[in-house]
Amino acid sequence: MTQILDRLPPVTDDMRSQITAAPRTAEAHRALLSSIDAMNSVEVGGTTSLDVLPEELTILAWNVERCLFPDKTADHIKQINPQVVLLSEVDNGMARTAQRHTTRDVAEGLGMTYAFGVEFHELDLGGPTERPYCTDDFNKFGWHGNAILSKVPFQKVGMVRLDDHGHWFSGQDGATDPEQPRVGGRMAILAVIPGVKGPICFVSTHLESNAGVAHRHAQFVKILEAVDQFAPDMPVMIGGDLNTGNHLPPDFDWQRETLFSFAKTAGYSWDFTAGGTTTRPSLITPHPDRVMKLDWLCGRDLKLQDKGILTSIGIGDTPLSDHDAVWARLIVA
Repeated sequence: MTQILDRLPPVTDDMRSQITAAPRTAEAHRALLSSIDAMNSVEVGGTTSLDVLPEELTILAWNVERCLFPDKTADHIKQINPQVVLLSEVDNGMARTAQRHTTRDVAEGLGMTYAFGVEFHELDLGGPTERPYCTDDFNKFGWHGNAILSKVPFQKVGMVRLDDHGHWFSGQDGATDPEQPRVGGRMAILAVIPGVKGPICFVSTHLESNAGVAHRHAQFVKILEAVDQFAPDMPVMIGGDLNTGNHLPPDFDWQRETLFSFAKTAGYSWDFTAGGTTTRPSLITPHPDRVMKLDWLCGRDLKLQDKGILTSIGIGDTPLSDHDAVWARLIVA
């Protein structure tokens, strides 16, 4: 059961010691997850400006890569004027983003409410390209996760964890990163938002990067199963960084992913995503040779009006992220 809180409880010094001392096994990781309240909670806050979503609405999904620049990120999003925003890779209390609650700050800049959930509790300051941005030698909270922002109050909010075995903790899958020790795993935030024609379910997610097709397929299956339980018989829009093609050498071919056909058989359409790649070099990820299509919008029982990709290059040619944003204008069927 997901707890809905107005502030996530921090990891205590005692709990942090337990994390550090725990054996790097799946069993130990599951025990840690169950004992960290913030890993089983969603924080909700912010303000709203509408009572219900209009019949025609715009949604935007963006992996903001830690969100180094929350204020500039909010101003950039205003170009599209979305009623709903799906964010991934947002920090809360991390030295690399000046200890800011980046989701809350972006939501405030857009005049939106937000629901934020934790993917990982980061135990250190990040990789070598992130450390120059650190304003302290400690993390206030160490939270990193996904969020949904809305101009309309949430009717219902939940979270589903897509793995609990500690993909980046136990080392059993070869995905540990000594420069970024962490506890947690991939997850999805779900929210039912009232609309003029009835409620709509929105999902913000981030599938595993350091894995293959079968792993991401299984994670997407969990999302669709969770949606069927959380919001049966209503329109749905799922968005985020699905890491399609990641770790599929030599050409990052996203078309090899089986989650696309699986979603279609379940009644979902991928037509809400514009064509073209969605990654670029950034301040944290300076890799010009890694050009991929990772970011998607997938929905059911919604009619597409328009779609596009919003570049992450902001004012002054500053890359706000290593991902561009995907957006779609919809009509409720």
